[in-house]
Amino acid sequence: MIDFLYQYGMFLAKVATLVVAILIVVAGIAATAMRNRHRVSRDGDLRVRHLNEDFEDLRDSITDQVLPAEERKAEAKKKRKEEKAKAKQRKKAGADTKSKPRLFVMDFDGDIQASDVERLRREITAVLEVATGDDEVLLRLESPGGLVHSYGLAASQLRRLRGRGLKLTVAVDRVAASGGYMMACIGDRILSAPFAVIGSIGVVAQIPNFHRLLKKHDVDVELMTAGEYKRTLTMLGENTAKGREKFQEELEETHQLFKSFVREHRRSLDIDKVATGEHWFGTQARELGLVDDLMTSDEYLQGRKDHVDIYELSWEYKRKLSEKLGFSLESAAQRLIDRFWHRGSQRQLY
Repeated sequence: MIDFLYQYGMFLAKVATLVVAILIVVAGIAATAMRNRHRVSRDGDLRVRHLNEDFEDLRDSITDQVLPAEERKAEAKKKRKEEKAKAKQRKKAGADTKSKPRLFVMDFDGDIQASDVERLRREITAVLEVATGDDEVLLRLESPGGLVHSYGLAASQLRRLRGRGLKLTVAVDRVAASGGYMMACIGDRILSAPFAVIGSIGVVAQIPNFHRLLKKHDVDVELMTAGEYKRTLTMLGENTAKGREKFQEELEETHQLFKSFVREHRRSLDIDKVATGEHWFGTQARELGLVDDLMTSDEYLQGRKDHVDIYELSWEYKRKLSEKLGFSLESAAQRLIDRFWHRGSQRQLY
């Protein structure tokens, strides 16, 4: 009988341990979900990080390592006192207490097709659902430019913010050229690192032509069109002087549209001086009026953390395992190409 009770007691203990373990795991998952404000949608998730907390964690980590024990205790006591005073003040003021303005941080990592615009449009939509006139958006922009229509759409997404009266600050830590600058000029304020690459307000197009090679091997290419300028230049057929002239005319028209767009948003610019297709480093761009201040995005955020609540937004797409592996391989290949490219030409953008 005693042995039976012992075995039964052990069984109950194991069951209780298992239940507690499951509850801990579930609670941990729930806490993580709440902390990240993880919103699920059909094809992705909006993740939100409170960057003020990250700054506090960094400060506490370094404090624990560098301060003597007595100073650490004094600092912890001071912090508890400040938090208690703030809580008391909030309780006393009640519902009349005005919350801090918010700074929403988004990233745009541009490729030739401006593929990140799909992510950007969702993040902007989310911000517009909750933002007020006191809030601000910081876009950390990196792009050497790309297709005109793709970057035109990306710039239009940013104009949604301006249209709702939100302040938009654009920070360029490395490069915002061509289509990248088309996006940057939407901002109320443009920040640039001293050696970031800025400008390249121009239009470029190139197309290979294999007509002579095909002709050498007695290969004919028949191109049928309806409309005089349906196709100006081709890869396989014989290009004409009239077609080249029309193609150049279209490039010039696109350039004029680009210049007008920049002039609309940066009225103080001498547009004819900067719209030559050249690019400049941040210090030079500041002198030309292409950017407003020389500052990295990190410097700006650290300077604002005591005055606003900072939230970093990131739309994360759901990917299958095969897609994740393909994406990892693609990223590794791109890093390898970039490494060899920059070894050969340190100053070249393209």
